[in-house]
Amino acid sequence: MGLPWVRLDTQFASNPKVLELVGDKRFKAALAYVCSLGYSGVHGTDGYLPASCLPFIHATRTDAAQLVEVGLWTPAPGGWDINGWSDFQETSEETQKRKERAQKGAIARWEKERRRRENGNETPRIPRALA
Repeated sequence: MGLPWVRLDTQFASNPKVLELVGDKRFKAALAYVCSLGYSGVHGTDGYLPASCLPFIHATRTDAAQLVEVGLWTPAPGGWDINGWSDFQETSEETQKRKERAQKGAIARWEKERRRRENGNETPRIPRALA
């Protein structure tokens, strides 16, 4: 289950790992890292990046090696893992559970409203701002 957004630390630009990349003029690898967050989020991979995703995150194998070198990615079978993904991002399982809870809540609200109308207890809704 994909995410519509991912979290990016507001101190990303001053992270020592990022500063190491930028200090060595490896800006492209830093951009690839941010793009990898989005890729993993939208595809629901929980931080796993298959080697085949490199073109979609504007990265090369050299960029990947640089991200591993500074500790932003770790090698994994067939690709890489984003270091610390589950510490900062919602996992696919958490996303699915949240969506299921929201759906159950919506169904309960709709059912309550339907019963109210069927029982003739319908009252006009007045927006809170006007009440």
